[in-house]
Amino acid sequence: MNANPPILVLGTSGLDVIGRLEGELQAGTSNPACIRTGFGGVGRNVAENLARLGQAVQLITAVGKDKIGDELLAYTEAAGVDVSASLRAGEYPTGFYMGILDKNGTRLFAVDDMRVINCLTPEALRARAGLFACASLIFVDANLPEKTLKSVFSLAKKARIPICADATSFALAHKLRPYFSQTFLLTCNSAEAGVLTGLNFESSERKTALEAARALVAQGVDIALVALAEFGVVYATPETTGHIPAISTKTLDPTGAGDALTAAVLFALQHNMPLDDAVRLGVSAASLTLRHPGTVYPQLSLEILYDELT
Repeated sequence: MNANPPILVLGTSGLDVIGRLEGELQAGTSNPACIRTGFGGVGRNVAENLARLGQAVQLITAVGKDKIGDELLAYTEAAGVDVSASLRAGEYPTGFYMGILDKNGTRLFAVDDMRVINCLTPEALRARAGLFACASLIFVDANLPEKTLKSVFSLAKKARIPICADATSFALAHKLRPYFSQTFLLTCNSAEAGVLTGLNFESSERKTALEAARALVAQGVDIALVALAEFGVVYATPETTGHIPAISTKTLDPTGAGDALTAAVLFALQHNMPLDDAVRLGVSAASLTLRHPGTVYPQLSLEILYDELT
């Protein structure tokens, strides 16, 4: 892969509202919590992490014609991301994600409203087809509508550009299944891997996670990564498998940690680092994000990633 052309990122963006409970959750009443807001979305998070690492990156996302959309694009651009190809849609508001964490930082449940991504249609992508030919790598998240995903893979195939994909959620992962043979890198967690392989397992079951990663490779994926939370990450390729343990760290907010992992792995592979080293940098990026009260660690750099490993 050429490190000079930009990575093209297609996916969601929105406003995150995260509440961390101060005590046990009590149903039917208001619960004291520490609440933060910030800009998120899988695609946007990956793009910002890449930009902060010094990688040229272009983001195609959709936001509403509202103040939040204005601020989101301005913030993301200030972080170093080219957002000029992103879509402003009047049909829906800018995306929202709301998460509730327990007092230890574990996510209890979450809801989102990403309807605006439906405005990122195949026609909108075809109008931006020149960006595919100029990219060195393409990243997508599974929030994209099915017809739009089909167009992404078609345009990437025509331009002969490798695609990396994130399974995104238990409910959305299945949308990537038809494209395994075109997927260079697939990242998922244990629940998403279970949906894609039929192997139901907990994040502590490293042996089964490796089996799932190998199953994804057998279906055509070049590199499969399965994140296992505090148990690290397993990976598989047609030639090898491996496990990188997590870095022991206090979890303040898990939001965005998986996106940081993905971005760091992409950056490392883009710069011809061995896969094992790339995953180690991904684990380092996730660790930094876990203990930061936000979705992206703002001081992210390659030097800090290596410092975290040591």
